[in-house]
Amino acid sequence: MSQFQRISTEQAHTLLQQSHCRLVDIRDPASFAQGHAPGAFPLNQESLGRFLAEVSFDTPVLVMCYHGHSSQGAAQYLVGQGYEQVYSVDGGFADWGLRFEVERS
Repeated sequence: MSQFQRISTEQAHTLLQQSHCRLVDIRDPASFAQGHAPGAFPLNQESLGRFLAEVSFDTPVLVMCYHGHSSQGAAQYLVGQGYEQVYSVDGGFADWGLRFEVERS
């Protein structure tokens, strides 16, 4: 995959339950602490190095932001870093929070 793909929150939820993939949340730390999808990795400038070191390039990565717009740029960045399967979650956390379980830090 040379480009990321866009998926719905329903598709993201299914992928997370059916396969070994990583969900990253690129929202600001305060928003992340108030609520995030279970198991989400808070991806930001400070944590990027750790993520790149821990997550292999063949692991599918789902990128979530507030509404599904900023995640597209972050998803393309991860493709550029070498990740083979990257998905931007349309609707972002705003939609996820209406449909699925939310964890708080």
